Amino acid sequence: MSARRAVGGSRYLYDSFDLAEARLAAQERLDEERRAGLEYRLGRIEAALERLEKRLWLTVYGVAAGVLAHGALALMVAPG
Repeated sequence: MSARRAVGGSRYLYDSFDLAEARLAAQERLDEERRAGLEYRLGRIEAALERLEKRLWLTVYGVAAGVLAHGALALMVAPG
């Protein structure tokens, strides 16, 4: 019940306003839940991207180490 009813007047005059306020409050709660869900999913996506980035760098360093090892072996085997 709203404070407007204490002032007086017909309940039919204020019922539509009370309904509109209830709808707005429900929409705000729904928006908050949706935002919380989006933030949760974005956090999970960011964590997955960080793991993927670590794996990518590990692969890059592994390939670079393999190339360097191959080059070093080629230098050691080459006739001097």
